[in-house]
Amino acid sequence: MKYDHLKIEKKWQKEWAKNNFKVWQASATSKNKKFYILDMFPYPSGDGLHVGHVESYTASDILSRYYRMKGYNVLNPMGWDAFGLPAENYAIKTKTHPAKVVAKNITCFRQQSEAMGFSYDWTKTINTTDPQYYKWTQWIFLKLYEKGLAYEAEVPVNWCDTCKTVLANEEASDSKCDRCGSPVVRKNLRQWLLKITAYADRLVKDLDLLDWPEQVKTMQKNWIGKSKGAEVFFKVADSHEHISVFTTRPDTIFGATYLVLAPEHPLVLKITDHNYLREVQEYISSANRKSDFERQMDNREKTGVFTGAYAVNPATRERIPVWISDYILINYASGAIMAVPAHDKRDYEFSQRFHLPLREIISSTGKPHDKLNQPFEGDGILVDSGPFSGMPNKEAASKILLYIGAQETVKYKIHDWIFSRQRYWGEPIPIIRCPHCGNVPLSEKDLPLKLPEVKNYQPSGTGESPLANIESWVKVKCPKCGGWAERETNTMPQWAGSCWYYMGYLLSDKLKLKDPKKFWDKKVLDYWLPVDFYIGGLEHAVLHLLYARFWHKFLYDIKIVSQPEPFYKLVNQGMILGADGEKMSKSLGNVVNPTDIIKKYGADTLRLYEMFMGPLADAKPWNTNGILGMVRFLSKVWQVGEYLEGNKKDFQEKIRPLNKQEIYSLDKSKNKTIKKVTEDIEALRFNTAISSLMEYVNQLNVSGRLISKNELKEHVKTLIVLLSPFAPHICEQIWHQMLKKSRTIQFEPWPKYVASFLEDKTFDLVIQVNGKVRSKILVNKTISENQAKELALKDPKILSFIKGKKIKKSIYISGRLINLVI
Repeated sequence: MKYDHLKIEKKWQKEWAKNNFKVWQASATSKNKKFYILDMFPYPSGDGLHVGHVESYTASDILSRYYRMKGYNVLNPMGWDAFGLPAENYAIKTKTHPAKVVAKNITCFRQQSEAMGFSYDWTKTINTTDPQYYKWTQWIFLKLYEKGLAYEAEVPVNWCDTCKTVLANEEASDSKCDRCGSPVVRKNLRQWLLKITAYADRLVKDLDLLDWPEQVKTMQKNWIGKSKGAEVFFKVADSHEHISVFTTRPDTIFGATYLVLAPEHPLVLKITDHNYLREVQEYISSANRKSDFERQMDNREKTGVFTGAYAVNPATRERIPVWISDYILINYASGAIMAVPAHDKRDYEFSQRFHLPLREIISSTGKPHDKLNQPFEGDGILVDSGPFSGMPNKEAASKILLYIGAQETVKYKIHDWIFSRQRYWGEPIPIIRCPHCGNVPLSEKDLPLKLPEVKNYQPSGTGESPLANIESWVKVKCPKCGGWAERETNTMPQWAGSCWYYMGYLLSDKLKLKDPKKFWDKKVLDYWLPVDFYIGGLEHAVLHLLYARFWHKFLYDIKIVSQPEPFYKLVNQGMILGADGEKMSKSLGNVVNPTDIIKKYGADTLRLYEMFMGPLADAKPWNTNGILGMVRFLSKVWQVGEYLEGNKKDFQEKIRPLNKQEIYSLDKSKNKTIKKVTEDIEALRFNTAISSLMEYVNQLNVSGRLISKNELKEHVKTLIVLLSPFAPHICEQIWHQMLKKSRTIQFEPWPKYVASFLEDKTFDLVIQVNGKVRSKILVNKTISENQAKELALKDPKILSFIKGKKIKKSIYISGRLINLVI
């Protein structure tokens, strides 16, 4: 009988749907070990699941099924990250309300997931657009506000004219919007910000607690940008103002010949001489049209203008000019630098461009050069540095700090998270803006603040959200004074709901509760957290992963959770490329639709193929020939199962009894396969685990030889259990139809190997004559020297070399060789 994947896969998907893969005995009091495995939940876009989703979701499903069979309480939920730009932009494109778009797409995504046989516990699903869910997103925001970690300010932001919204720095790469690719411009807007900088040090330090790829850890460390240095104050000449400068090289302060401020620095217009004011204002306006990335490009010619002001170098007491330049960013450190052109590449380039002085104060020889043609950025001996001349620069650094009255400090490159979006499709921010009381937080009892129904959800492009046009929703009474006030009309970014969704799954049955103490169930959270295994794309390294860690640490501080980190182990899956080796895209015409593959070849075939393509973390090109290889493999598996039913009469002609050595060899193969597949699953070597199963099947079904049913049955049982996490549908069918089992294979105990079968009891004895290899024979591992010599003398190949000659002596190396000396 031909294996009918369409019929059999639908059959078992219906059966599995009856229990929804609920977590068995998954209470906080359970003595069973838990395994919380999580995929980064998808944006329910109109395109549905793609083969990249299939790769990571299949990997997590294999682990889920494996650990269930190992006796763990396994939680593998799935939900929908449905707020934000992806859903709204698609809604605008199709002229359909975002709520309808999301509902339709979620149905499609879930149907595709079920068609793949993914064993999700659908009773634990969440949707970030569900008011009962985002009620708690709003609750967390109010707690952040209460602790002073959410605040409002007018700040320079990244603005995308196409998406008509603000972007966080993490959402703008190469001066372009990550979402649509349009150029990003800078403008000042009133925004809500979250003080992620307050957690910068812990976000760096606690990376040491995590089993994460080093690449992701490095990306987060670089983004946070922790720098140890000193804060130095330069008095503005003829003024009461002081300019704060952060420097990592206080040992070079005697070589500081000018200061450079960011154009946005609050002191710029205060200290600028009126004769230079117009030029300075024009430069500021020009700088605001450039992104941070563009301003920081190394190969870009430095620009800047003189303010007409001077500052006093606290080390030399000399007046030095104050310039502004757009290569200095206001959001890093103090937004001002002391320029030491003799010992810094960027300062050197700036000084050459504007003919500013440089002073050499570090020399590798201890003697100054007549002329510097390039900056010296290494260590050496201080020169022209007052009382510190002649000292090694590193040794002098702390002494110089005391001399100028400065203090050591730590600064971070990261700046506070811009949390406002001027869009409709997002969580409303639960703040009321009162002209008398200022910002007033909504009461917890009034949550959720629901997103109002609107006809026009198109972004305005003016810096205001479309919500600002809904007067009936905006106009409210102030909770404090009772006077007329307005709601905050900006919405939260799409990252808000994903910052805590891994907890949302755990508490999904409690979302309707009003009492926070009952909702944040400590027993449940303490049992399941942290997430044991998290899989998703590298592109979220400094977005979702950083934001979620920040929120989790805040919830840890207010005693909602008991663990300092949300995700213990992280794995990044590699990208599935088109057959041409390029990234899959509609424009290139190389996109592979998993639904088409399922219809033609089956979900089990697709699952196996994507896992067999190569290591999980590597990028891999699609190859349809590889799918055909999986089809042949599953046909062999089905053929072996069919023999147990006696459906193939011609099998009878191929049977011959196995001898003891063959039976032992097959048992040995079984135990080796159990060990290999077990170790490979836990090490995420899914491709080599499948290779082992292929070898095992070939040994069970070789043309011209099949073992008897009784001998085969136990081997097939082992094979099907080992294969079931990879290809669950065909295995479930064989398990019930051919092996006559009544209970689902999903909770069958994982097989254990017998160690004694893994020991090699034989070896190839090398036989030499006068030191030259002349033959090899398979012998027992316990063979003695006399027995080895006796066998060697009888070997037909050896006889031709020793015939008529006397054996002077023999040299025996146990377990390796015997050398006959003639």
